[in-house]
Amino acid sequence: MPVGRELPQLLKQRLFHKGRKFNFEVNRLRLPNKAEGEWECIRHPGGALAVPLTSDGKLILVRQYRFAVQGRILEFPAGTVELSENPLQTIQREIAEETGYFAHKWDKLGEFFLAPGYSDEIIYAFMARDLEKLETPPAQDGDEDIEVVFFTPEELETAILEGQPVDAKSISSFLLARPFLKRI
Repeated sequence: MPVGRELPQLLKQRLFHKGRKFNFEVNRLRLPNKAEGEWECIRHPGGALAVPLTSDGKLILVRQYRFAVQGRILEFPAGTVELSENPLQTIQREIAEETGYFAHKWDKLGEFFLAPGYSDEIIYAFMARDLEKLETPPAQDGDEDIEVVFFTPEELETAILEGQPVDAKSISSFLLARPFLKRI
């Protein structure tokens, strides 16, 4: 933000919906030019994502049913950061639940806003390496429909470029993981 640039002034904030994963609010703001308007916002605690890499150079993804798009899309394992967790704890739990693997090595890839036009959700992306298949993986959440799939980096890039349904957080994290993938 440029130095001296005034921020909009919050005039009123209304909570429209308090959900189990996020809240929906409407905010009335006065802009620096004195114009007023309403902005809708989803408040989210954030999410954590893993780019799991097997010893033979395959990426582990999940093909998951998503109600909002009425279909299954490819995603890296991910989950909402719970109040009692930090992002690394969240993704360590999620990777086991969603894929049945445990990672011995973790590298932070970065963090990014998922959709800042209407949400404050931030994604914390990690590289998961030195994977071990769990003998007895934890049960998946009852509201999930997940299939574990394996792709080489080249296969995933082709799937993305050919327009297969892959979510934005996975595409962004795949880009952040490229330095690790070039070493294999």
